[in-house]
Amino acid sequence: MEDFEKMVVLIDADNTQLSKLEEVLHEVSTYGRIIVKKAYGNFTKTNLHKWEGKIKSLAIKAEQQFDYVAGKNTTDIAMVIDAMDLLHTGMYDAVVLVSSDSDFTPLAVRLRESGMYVIGVGEKKTPEAFCNACDDFIYLEYLTSTKNDEAKNDKEKPQAAAGKKKTITPATDANINEIHALLRIAYGKYVEDEDDYVNISSAGIYIKRVKPEFSPLAYGYSKLSELIKDYPQLYEIKRVSGDRRSSGYAYRCRSRSV
Repeated sequence: MEDFEKMVVLIDADNTQLSKLEEVLHEVSTYGRIIVKKAYGNFTKTNLHKWEGKIKSLAIKAEQQFDYVAGKNTTDIAMVIDAMDLLHTGMYDAVVLVSSDSDFTPLAVRLRESGMYVIGVGEKKTPEAFCNACDDFIYLEYLTSTKNDEAKNDKEKPQAAAGKKKTITPATDANINEIHALLRIAYGKYVEDEDDYVNISSAGIYIKRVKPEFSPLAYGYSKLSELIKDYPQLYEIKRVSGDRRSSGYAYRCRSRSV
């Protein structure tokens, strides 16, 4: 995973779940240090009145945008202007666009063309064009509250001890062949040792480049390595050591077919 020194987080309050805001910052912080946090919207509206307390507690700067003309979205325009201003300072190496609105697709494309690493965050309804315009895309549905996780883990400890596995839903299970195909491509391109093993982190980076919205959580796993381990008929896996990027687990494909 990348480790950025100066990240910008721009939040479209009109198209973001307030209940997931803290989890978004937790997830994005795994990529690096957040320098700028801004939320855009008309916070005088009743549908955004709950935002004030949350953005204060999370130290997010509110960018109030009044509706000068009915039916016109000034929030999007303000967010785009700020993004371009921040880009031209040359101070930042990554930007996070928190929105499910496809109108931000051209902005994501422009930022990437300028060398900025772009992370999108939105709901599963987010149009594919916006997802693919980003280097990485995170679905809000896969982010869970840390507090809720702790309570859930306490309840599930007896089940975990019994070795209970997560259930993969039919919808995601139907798409997993695409992931197997990408793992095979990565295996053919990134063999790293004399035993023909590929580091799983390298494969994960490749899959993210092809499918920015990819997350092992969509298939019932917390990590890509867990997914691979669950298909011993397709992959062999071993533990490797080295620097931060090369340590962890490596895999090799058993056969040509998926």
